[in-house]
Amino acid sequence: MSHYPHAAFLTSAAHHRQFPLDIGAEVAFAGRSNVGKSSAINTITTRKGLARISKTPGRTRLLNFFELGEQQRLVDLPGYGYAQASAAERATWAPMIEALAQRSSLRGLFLIIDARRGVLEGDRELLAWAAGSHRPVQVLLSKADKLKRAELARAVATANAELAGQAAILPFSSISGLGMEQARARLDEWLGFA
Repeated sequence: MSHYPHAAFLTSAAHHRQFPLDIGAEVAFAGRSNVGKSSAINTITTRKGLARISKTPGRTRLLNFFELGEQQRLVDLPGYGYAQASAAERATWAPMIEALAQRSSLRGLFLIIDARRGVLEGDRELLAWAAGSHRPVQVLLSKADKLKRAELARAVATANAELAGQAAILPFSSISGLGMEQARARLDEWLGFA
């Protein structure tokens, strides 16, 4: 049974004027293309088809809003990196992300980073954006199940050293459920469920 029984797709936005009203609380999910953002959303909410999953990088091209409770939302951001979107389409994303940062309802950001790849330049840019907007960041080191225990420990230690003071680090796997409860507790805290 879902921890969020009323979770549902709310709207997709191609422009900030299409965002839901800036009331309540919302949490954004960001990361490189194909890093596992949609899988993380589905795992944390225990709703398999809430966010659409694709093996093709860059399928999330709009800001997708999901309602978990009354005036409590998730925002799935377009992936950055090697997204198969046109330059013109990618150029529309930055203003939308900036508009999102101005919303008083935005409570925090989950940054999904592939544990096998580590922190990359796009991740650093997003962390700088989050710091500028004064929003807390929870990093989920995704695909942790693909690493051996010692490799995962090294990945966590490296991320902690590199991101000290910028974000909390949590190993995460949509396959094994590693980190799911802790991620859900953070989401509940930010959205006011806790």
